[in-house]
Amino acid sequence: MNPYDALLAEARGRPFACIVGWPVEHSRSPALHGFWLKQHGIDGHYGRLPVEPKREALEALVAFLKRTPNARGCNLTLPHKIDIMPLLDRIHPDAERIGAVNTVVKQPDGTLEGRNSDAFGFLAALKEGAPDWRAEAGPVVVLGAGGAARAVISALVDAGVPELRLLNRTQETAIDLGMVFTPEDGRQIVIERWEERARVLAGATLLVNTTSLGMKGAPPLELDLAALPKSATVDDIVSVPLETPLLAAARARGHRCVDGLGMLLHQGRMGFEAWFGHKVAVSAAQRAAVLAA
Repeated sequence: MNPYDALLAEARGRPFACIVGWPVEHSRSPALHGFWLKQHGIDGHYGRLPVEPKREALEALVAFLKRTPNARGCNLTLPHKIDIMPLLDRIHPDAERIGAVNTVVKQPDGTLEGRNSDAFGFLAALKEGAPDWRAEAGPVVVLGAGGAARAVISALVDAGVPELRLLNRTQETAIDLGMVFTPEDGRQIVIERWEERARVLAGATLLVNTTSLGMKGAPPLELDLAALPKSATVDDIVSVPLETPLLAAARARGHRCVDGLGMLLHQGRMGFEAWFGHKVAVSAAQRAAVLAA
């Protein structure tokens, strides 16, 4: 059975949404949306849909969502958050600014709108996990320049960080991204070389990993934290595994750590409310249920 037929069989005619990625088997999204569906007694379904990183595969996804009456939309994870954009009918202004889409909502007329809830989810999780962190306190280091990094950088710039040090394995991508988000008020986005990632931690108040390094099935993030002030917060948006090698090393040094589950939970609210028409909230019970799934 192909993945589309399998998803339809699981939905059994009910309204449904899904997480789309490549790979997607590791995603915790079905557990978090499943919690809300059960909590609020909604007769709906949220599943997984593996889609290869090819234009024709994304075109097939768009066609499937449009022609399927009970399809409500989808979430997008690596590596589709940018490539999906030209194929959608509309892009919400917030997602347009970020330059990436993580949520697709099917409108009543059958058209598809791309939205981005990653920036909101990241900042909400950071405030929840490190309530004492202040954007204006000092420099921030961000690793990565993909779709998730766009949302994280947007959130941090809007929050008022005075300096953002951006590093990516492909430096040209980081340079392009820095030009997009450089504030007009004189604050800086400084592009640093990947090879210098340990050095640029000096003086930082926050380190954020937005790369896939450390994710289940991916290579580890090799990073010496010696230069990072002990007062700095370390945030790894990878959610599988929850305790990445980066977070384990940071905890061993006494840093306050924020794992990727909080961002995943908070960003899910926008999509769920649009697809299933019910306001939801993140809770400790939901976090426990997702971890137990």
